[in-house]
Amino acid sequence: MAITLRDWGYIVADDDEATRAIRRPREPRAAAGQPAYPVPGGAGDGRSAPGDRGSAGAGGGRDKSETTIPRMRSKVYGKPRSGETPVRPLGGGSGGEDDDLREEQPGFGGRGGGRRPRRIGRLIVRILAVVVAVLLVASVVGYFWIGSRLKSVDAFTDYSGRPAATPGDDWLLVGSDSRAGLTAAQRRKLATGKAVGKRTDTMMLLHIPSSGRPTLVSLPRDSYVPIEGHGNDKLNAAYAFGGPKLLTKTVERVTGIRIDHYMEIGFGGFVGIVDAIGGVNICVKQDIKDHKAGINLKKGCQDMDGGTALGYVRTRATGAIPDYDRTQRQRQFFAAVVQKAASPGTLLNPFSSVPLALSAADSVAVDPDTGLFDLLSVGLAMRGGPVTTAVPVGSLPTINGAAVVKWDTQKALRLFEALAQDKQVPKDVLTK
Repeated sequence: MAITLRDWGYIVADDDEATRAIRRPREPRAAAGQPAYPVPGGAGDGRSAPGDRGSAGAGGGRDKSETTIPRMRSKVYGKPRSGETPVRPLGGGSGGEDDDLREEQPGFGGRGGGRRPRRIGRLIVRILAVVVAVLLVASVVGYFWIGSRLKSVDAFTDYSGRPAATPGDDWLLVGSDSRAGLTAAQRRKLATGKAVGKRTDTMMLLHIPSSGRPTLVSLPRDSYVPIEGHGNDKLNAAYAFGGPKLLTKTVERVTGIRIDHYMEIGFGGFVGIVDAIGGVNICVKQDIKDHKAGINLKKGCQDMDGGTALGYVRTRATGAIPDYDRTQRQRQFFAAVVQKAASPGTLLNPFSSVPLALSAADSVAVDPDTGLFDLLSVGLAMRGGPVTTAVPVGSLPTINGAAVVKWDTQKALRLFEALAQDKQVPKDVLTK
């Protein structure tokens, strides 16, 4: 006697010798009136019933024409397992209860098998969303917090005859010899000396055009120019006489360009910024040994930390015109520092961008209308490399016992007119 348990896909056959349970998948439903599964020994089965072994052949073996029990499809490889009868694809049943039960089982590739991966995927998406939200909030908070730490300095004044606003952005970049914030040990290590107060060792005019490459112009500190209320004197004397306001006013008058932003940095801040970005690679044109600047450099490209870099831009031990030669190194180093600071490797790395931002905020002084975003815009504009030059020199006379630099008036006028009109500087007025 055989009983078919269709709900579970079992056929239980009972005979005199043993009870056997054979599990097999549900076959496609037959036409009405036909059994859904062939019963051993039944019509169309091709096999004898369990108790009728003799009919299978003289040797009692199985006839090769017997139908093989269908095999399950492999979930892993998606291929039928070995067997003689083709196996119907999973999910292709008639929708009976056994199909639903099979779908619930993880090993059968149904709904149960995909639930855990989907839950894990949703969890990952939620975690990423939280991380992004936290980073955005931290970035906004950090931006305003660091921006609030910027030192502000009054650098502009309105006066009769002040140049009108010009296209693009014009920055006056000032490097002073201020030792503020340096300990006695740091002064000895950096060879900065014991001078008090501060003077403008470096002055550069940076013009960022509406489009195209920016132009970085060195203004030699010994430039002999008119200073309001003090006659003609060296350009750096304007800072000594009247601070940032008088210096900015003097630069505007001699160049005809209205300054939009002012930025000043001392020795200590310069060292901190260079160290924050992990140093800068600079190619030295010749051996330089200067105990006053604390350096002993060999010719060739090399990485410089903050202390070495400070000596490199300060030394006056090279060139027929020491101050003029120094302005070349200052432009070279400023461009290299800004480009590295604005590189993705620095900005996207919190271990370098955060120290850089903090160091800049604590050591840079800017006019009240200049913020952190303006400083970042300088770096982004300089990434492609600026056009660098110095004011064309006409002569190097000695006046009142001091060596000064007189500009080539005609070439200097053409240089500054091009910048004021946001045009490319003529090549014949560019200097190395």
